[in-house]
Amino acid sequence: MGQPGAGEIRMSHPITEMEKMVSGALYRPGDPELVEARARAQELMAAYNATTVSDIAKRAPILDDLIGSRGKDCSIRAPFYVDYGSNIHLGDDVFFNYGCTVLDICPVTIGDRTQIGPMTQLLAADHPRDEESRAQFLELGKPITIGADVWIGGGALILPGVTIGNGAIVGAGAVVTRDVAEGQTVAGNPARPLR
Repeated sequence: MGQPGAGEIRMSHPITEMEKMVSGALYRPGDPELVEARARAQELMAAYNATTVSDIAKRAPILDDLIGSRGKDCSIRAPFYVDYGSNIHLGDDVFFNYGCTVLDICPVTIGDRTQIGPMTQLLAADHPRDEESRAQFLELGKPITIGADVWIGGGALILPGVTIGNGAIVGAGAVVTRDVAEGQTVAGNPARPLR
């Protein structure tokens, strides 16, 4: 018996659209389970975004319901926007400034003490390049991994499949299309290393 092909997953039960989505395979976003999960996330986002920084007792349980996992002392300033929330995994002391968006179609993992500037977008969501798949309303994604002690300037865009190494810096407004090495500083559109 041959090995599964690229993007093919063998399971003992039928694979759900949610499982396809999280694995990075083509999936149908109109699937009822996914529609319900997005609606749940929107309700939790609305509740969270209606709070202020002084509403600590209200915010913590909302974040626990919204975010897949988070370490201690994470701080997320409202407004905060997600697709599902459940695919976001934060280390300790992660900070998001105002107005950040995380399209967490696939896992978005952020290491300890990483700081993310206002209006930053982490976009794990993607679309197929062939028009036949797009015409069938199929989508896909690629995970985003951000290491520890990273600083991402305001308004940066982190695109699907990008890994940012520990201690790296991403300049404000950068469009990060490729991996960023540990300790490297990148800026611009597309983001390139600074010497």
